[in-house]
Amino acid sequence: MHERARLGSTVVIKGTLAAHEDVVIAGRLEGSIHVTGHLVVVEAGARVVGDSAATGIVVSGTVEGSLIAEERIEIRDGADLRGEASAPRVVVADGAVVNGRIETEASTGLRELKAAS
Repeated sequence: MHERARLGSTVVIKGTLAAHEDVVIAGRLEGSIHVTGHLVVVEAGARVVGDSAATGIVVSGTVEGSLIAEERIEIRDGADLRGEASAPRVVVADGAVVNGRIETEASTGLRELKAAS
């Protein structure tokens, strides 16, 4: 069974979120996210202010901070990223807004998060 944690649209978290399962964010999170071996999904309407690190990251909402993924970052139509995105593969859909830097490099595992721009 594949486990998945979901933070609903009315949930507001201030602090650090750490998990060893997929995490879906529909609300607001202010702080860092560190998900080992799994995916972080920021849904449309959700807002993350802080840095995130995971195996994969999918953004449909708003993120202010650095994103670091071991495998892939996907920034979907309607997403708004203000910060850095670093992964071996980064996909930016037509209609997404990115204000920051995108870096693609071979995966060497998650490295320390850089401070958000």
